[in-house]
Amino acid sequence: MTNEDAVLGCLLGQAVGDAMGLPMEGLSRRRGPRLYPRHDRMQFFFGYGMGSDDTDHACMTALALPPRYDERPDYANAFRRDLAWRLRWWFLGVPVGIGKATLKACVKLWLGFPSTKSGVFSAGNGPAMRATVLGAWAENDEELKVLVRASTRITHTDPKAEYGALAVALAANVAATTRDGPAPSAEVLTARLDELLPHDTAADELRGLLRQVVEGIAEGLTVEAFAEKLGLTRGVSGYIYHTVPVALFAFFRHADDYRTAIPAVIRCGGDTDTVAAITGGLIGTRVGKPGIPAEWLASYRDWPWSVGRIERIVKKEMLDFTPGPQMFPFYKFWLPFQIVLLLLMCVAMLLAYPVLVLLRVTTRLLRNFLFFLVVLGHIVRRMLPPY
Repeated sequence: MTNEDAVLGCLLGQAVGDAMGLPMEGLSRRRGPRLYPRHDRMQFFFGYGMGSDDTDHACMTALALPPRYDERPDYANAFRRDLAWRLRWWFLGVPVGIGKATLKACVKLWLGFPSTKSGVFSAGNGPAMRATVLGAWAENDEELKVLVRASTRITHTDPKAEYGALAVALAANVAATTRDGPAPSAEVLTARLDELLPHDTAADELRGLLRQVVEGIAEGLTVEAFAEKLGLTRGVSGYIYHTVPVALFAFFRHADDYRTAIPAVIRCGGDTDTVAAITGGLIGTRVGKPGIPAEWLASYRDWPWSVGRIERIVKKEMLDFTPGPQMFPFYKFWLPFQIVLLLLMCVAMLLAYPVLVLLRVTTRLLRNFLFFLVVLGHIVRRMLPPY
């Protein structure tokens, strides 16, 4: 299986995992199975599934990747600028369920803050959504570390966010480099990660969590039992040091068994779409498209990230890289001038790029509106028994 197969498996695995986990998002371990007793099929909309921001972020990250690490002296800057522009346009579509830190960062990006200063101090799991494809793509640890740092700091500046994303990316890289051999062990990840992490409080906390992953695998714990061991009895939260250990444990526990791993993390409750998306991305990297249940792929229906579009991203669009331009730093001006400049910028964009605005914003708004209606239906359903 080639690197292209690994990246394709990563993106498809993340999209399908996201869609499988989305209906149970926010429900506790007790309530979730009562409302959705079956975890072997899509349940978002009459047997079909759609992706959330987890799929959006992974696909945007893939499209922002420059061709290869050693071919560009400004590799990290080109990647960061391109991803920042994609996040700006994505934000105009009013995505449902956007995290608070990502929302603030996108607002700062539109106010002209450079992508090096747009991040906010948060340890949410947003960077981990973007990390799987980075690990599947990277050819060495140096490239991986550079990409993770650039991706993370656009939205999150808490070191925990970067370290957690680095652990996910490294696990994806382990999955990609061992996909033709036996299932990797968690010890391989901890050894490589220990060399990349600094020695500070946040990094040492992650090391401790990964030691628990290794111990849990040795003890033969189930994914649900491991989450309970971490104290996540009501569900896995969006805190990156809750999301990442559970996803990593599920990967190493079921490295070649996508069909078993995804329901296992969904049964943990909480932020089920993100945990299932990351787990699916990791296992998908290893098993490729053939290892993802065909009926789940057939039931995944979304726009713009359909199965066909994701395949085109990997086979062609990732190679057609053009870095985004630098944005004028409006934030340095007084607020009245800032407002005037922003209005002028909006008028200029509407006049100069009407087709782009219509395609990228109007259609995205329509998709997100329809998505919201389905989510609203799920919210109403949650108000009804069984409790």
